[in-house]
Amino acid sequence: MEIKGKAHYISDVINVTEAFRKRELVIEFAENPQYPEFVKFEAIQDRTALMDGVKVGDEVEVFFNLKGREWTNKQGEKQYFNTLQLWKVNVLGATSAGSAQSQSSPAIASPVDISATAGEDDDLPF
Repeated sequence: MEIKGKAHYISDVINVTEAFRKRELVIEFAENPQYPEFVKFEAIQDRTALMDGVKVGDEVEVFFNLKGREWTNKQGEKQYFNTLQLWKVNVLGATSAGSAQSQSSPAIASPVDISATAGEDDDLPF
């Protein structure tokens, strides 16, 4: 899965235990600009370094897996947890003043006509 948005918050590396570390990234996702949403992603272990090149304000594309698990507390009640586990981040651009927005957009090729040649019947159902 992937999503695009603006980097809103990037945590430092959090050492949960001696053998487990994580880092969080919150992006502002504005499917409806009037009501932006803030979505938290988590990178674990060696993937915490994926956020080293990301700065708050950067436009990013985040690739992630949706993880879920069940947990039973001491009273025997089941609880459920979801995690958006990040595995790749692409910086698309920066929004701060003086940022590197001078990257030129790639040229887009003209569409190719793949329709039937003149005089032929097109038997495709769509």
